[in-house]
Amino acid sequence: MKTSIATVTISGELPEKLEAIARAGFDGVEIFENDFLAFDGSPADVGKLVRDHGLVITLFQPFRDFEGMPEPLRSRTFDRAERKFDVMQQLGTDLVLVCSNVSPAALGGIDRAAEDFRELGERAARRGLRVGYEALAWGRHISDHRDAWEIVRRADHPNVGLILDSFHTLSRKIDVNSIRSIPKEKIFIVQLADAPDIDMDLLYWSRHFRNMPGEGDLPVTAFTEAVAATGYDGYFSLEIFNDQFRGGLSRAIAADGHRSLIYLGDQVRRHLGTGSMAGAAMPQRAAVEGVGFVEFATDEQDEVELVALLRTLGFKQTAVHRTKKVSLFEQGGIRILVNVDQAGFANAAYVVHGTFAYAMALVVDDAAKAYERALALDAEPFIQPVADGELELPAIRGVGGGIVYLIDDKSALGRFSEIDFRPVTDETDTASAGLLRVDHVAQTVGYDEMLTWLLFFTSIFETHKTPMVDIIDPAGVVRSQVVENQSGALRITMNGAENRRTLAGHFIAEKFGSGIQHLAFSTDDIFATAEKLRACGFRSLHISPNYYDDVEARFGLDPVMTERLKAENILYDRDEHGEYFQLYSGTYGEGFFFEIVERRGYRGYGAPNAIFRIAALKRQMRPEGVPKGD
Repeated sequence: MKTSIATVTISGELPEKLEAIARAGFDGVEIFENDFLAFDGSPADVGKLVRDHGLVITLFQPFRDFEGMPEPLRSRTFDRAERKFDVMQQLGTDLVLVCSNVSPAALGGIDRAAEDFRELGERAARRGLRVGYEALAWGRHISDHRDAWEIVRRADHPNVGLILDSFHTLSRKIDVNSIRSIPKEKIFIVQLADAPDIDMDLLYWSRHFRNMPGEGDLPVTAFTEAVAATGYDGYFSLEIFNDQFRGGLSRAIAADGHRSLIYLGDQVRRHLGTGSMAGAAMPQRAAVEGVGFVEFATDEQDEVELVALLRTLGFKQTAVHRTKKVSLFEQGGIRILVNVDQAGFANAAYVVHGTFAYAMALVVDDAAKAYERALALDAEPFIQPVADGELELPAIRGVGGGIVYLIDDKSALGRFSEIDFRPVTDETDTASAGLLRVDHVAQTVGYDEMLTWLLFFTSIFETHKTPMVDIIDPAGVVRSQVVENQSGALRITMNGAENRRTLAGHFIAEKFGSGIQHLAFSTDDIFATAEKLRACGFRSLHISPNYYDDVEARFGLDPVMTERLKAENILYDRDEHGEYFQLYSGTYGEGFFFEIVERRGYRGYGAPNAIFRIAALKRQMRPEGVPKGD
C-alpha cells in the first residue's frame, strides 16, 4: 500500500508539515495550493524540500471551476491551467486535481465537460502531465463519482483520469460497488477520509469534521475494498479537513494518519485476501481476555495512604517483588501493584505526576503476536532493564506516555506473579469485599487526543467503539466514548476534557498529563459488598438525598429499594437490557477515585448519573485557587 497525505491535513508551516509526514513513514505528499503560496520560496525549492525528506509529490491541488464554463470564462480557465502546469513542472509532480465546478456560471452537460477535459488532456500531455477529475459532493452539476467517470470515459484521453474521494462518495451514500467496474488505469489517485455520522450541510461537514479512516462512522473499509477489487495499486492519500487537526501537533496527527492507513490496508487484505493490496502482513487484532493488573507509581510516604485505601476496599497484600520495591495486592481476579522503587520508569512517572496509575496489563490470546501487531501499527515500544531471572513483559506506550503491558496464559508471562514475586502473608484483618474483576478502566485525556487513542485501541485489539456521549459536569461538558470487546472483558472509557474547570480537566492539569482517572471493579451483589466495605472502614461518596427522590419517581422503584440505595450512597440506572448499580469512593489526590458496579444485564456506564457523581466528588476536592497542603 503506497501511502500519501495532503499537507492541508496537518497543522504548521510547510517545512514542519513535511518533517512530520516523513517521520510518520508516508511515501508521498499532496501539496495543497495554500501551503505552497504561503511558503517563502520557489516551486523548485518546495520540490527539493519534499525530495530531501524522502517523499514524492503525489498530487498538486486544487484546480477549481474548470469544466463547462461559457466564453470568455472558458478561455481563462485554460490560461489558468497552463499556469498550474508551469508550477507543477517546477515542483516535480505530474498530477493535478481538478474538482467539479461549483461556479454559478458553469453550464451542465456531460459531453461539454468531456470536450473540455479532452482539450485539457492534450495540453497536459504536451508537458508530460496528467489531469485527475474529482466529483465534489456539492458540485453544481457533477456531485457523483459515476458522473465524473462518465465524463472521463467520454473524454477518452490517456492523460485524463478519475480521482476518487471516500468522503464525497460516502457522504452522499453512493453505492461503492459502482467503483468495481472502473478500469484501474483510469483511477489516478484515491483520497481517503472518514467522518462522524452527522446530519448537516455537506460542504460544512466536509470542511470541519473529516477524520482519519477508522476514527469516524463512514464505511471507508467497504469503499477501499471496492477500489482494491479493480486491481488499483497506486497511492492512497489522506485528505482531511478538521478544525481539531488544524490546532493539533503535526507529528501526532501525521502518526495517526499513517496508523489509520496501515490498519485500513490490513482490514482490506483480511476481507479480500492477501493479494488484494500490497503491504506487510501482521497478526490479527489481539483478543483481550481481561485486565491482568493495574500498577500505581508512588513513594514511600504516599504509599501509606494508598495502601490504606486499598485495604478499605478489601484488598490484601499477597506478594512482593523479588528485586524491586513493588507490592502486589489482590481480590477476586483483580491485581493492583504498588511501586515505590526509586529507579526505573515508575519513579520517573511519580516525579512528574505524583501518585498515579501509570501502567496496566492486558491479558491477550497471544502476547508476542499482539506486540508484533502493535509495532506494525507504529506503537512505541517500552523497554527497560530487568534483573536476571525476571520476565521481560512486552509493552507499548499508551495514554499520557503510560505503559500497556501484554501478557497471556499460554506462556510464562501468565505466571509473572509467581516468577517475579515472592508470596507474603498479610497480617492485617482485611476481609474481601466481594470484588470480582476490573469492570472498566477510565482514561482521561484532552479532547484533542480522543481520536488518537480510540484508533490506537481499536486497531491493535479486537474491540469496537460505542457512540459518543456528553458527560455533564457543573463546569462544562466532557465527551466520552468507550472502547470495548464483545465479551466485556475489556472496557475502556475515554473521557475528553476541553477545559480545566471540569473534574476531568482538573485531573489532567494537576497530574500534568492524561492517564487513568478511575478504576471500576465489579461485584455480583452491590448491597452485600457495600456492607463489607463499611466493615473494612470504606467511606463511600455521599450522594445528595434529592437524587433518590428523583430516581424513585423516574424508574418507579419500590420505596424500600430506594431507601437501601440511599443508605449506601448507591446510584441506579436502567436500560432495555437491565439494571446498573454504582458505588464510589471519594477522591484520592487530585481527582482519582474508585468505583464499584453491579451489572444485571445492563450494557452502559451510568452516564445519566455522571453529573451527580461529579458534583459530589468536586465537593470533596481542594477549591480552585487554594494551594495544596504539605
